[in-house]
Amino acid sequence: MSQQITIIPHEDHQQYSVNGHTIYKDSAGNYISRTDLSTAENAAFRRYKQLVIDNQRFKTHIKATYKI
Repeated sequence: MSQQITIIPHEDHQQYSVNGHTIYKDSAGNYISRTDLSTAENAAFRRYKQLVIDNQRFKTHIKATYKI
């Protein structure tokens, strides 16, 4: 059974939405969420961070959908 995970940037390098869960960057520079993300959602966001957020070639961040 595959699960679809959608990541939407609200403010580049600061706030993102992962399947309706808000993830934001705290004062220490860590991305955190006030709600619990599933293992698949965490894995998708880590992948998105590696491919998009940490990639200097992206001027603005894009919406992404992962199927896990």
